[in-house]
Amino acid sequence: MRDFVRPIAAALCLAAALSVASTGGAFAQAKQQMAPAPKQQAAPPPQAEQPQPIKQMVLTDKQIEGVLAAQKDMDAVTDNIPDNAPPDPKLDAKLDDVAKKYGFANYPDYSAVVDNITLVLSGIDPATKKYVGTETVIKAQIAQLTADKKMPAKDKKEALADLNEALKQPQPAVENKGNIDLVIKYYDKLSDALGDDQN
Repeated sequence: MRDFVRPIAAALCLAAALSVASTGGAFAQAKQQMAPAPKQQAAPPPQAEQPQPIKQMVLTDKQIEGVLAAQKDMDAVTDNIPDNAPPDPKLDAKLDDVAKKYGFANYPDYSAVVDNITLVLSGIDPATKKYVGTETVIKAQIAQLTADKKMPAKDKKEALADLNEALKQPQPAVENKGNIDLVIKYYDKLSDALGDDQN
């Protein structure tokens, strides 16, 4: 079951990563509050905020190794943060310190690398460890989950809803094709490091 949950987690992480801007304060992106718009005579209905596209970059072995090395320390800082915590400059400073310790300029730099890794990870078939694209992976997960007779109905319904929602999100293409081979090279380590918190 763990092998099945990990790809779901990767797809959901990608959807979350794509809907979050990593360049602001560490938690400002998740905690943005929208001020009500001034009343207008014929205002159009509000639309959902569009996810900001991730800034794609060419990844290096050094960056991936830095993410892997930093994960334990990053988790130590982020594990106890409540979901709706307000931005905290002290927390931002801690995250920056951890990122710098592992060779990144700051936390947003670290986050940009993680976003690029996640973009590729979400499109790797965990069985073959080949890049097939996010949509293909999500569709395979939906089929596998639908066929699963052991999973409780409530859990299955929630997981299917999450996967179907992820499938509706536009999935960007990987611009730097060399990133695919690099992430595949580190696939098992990255999957363990970035996926364990989802199990």
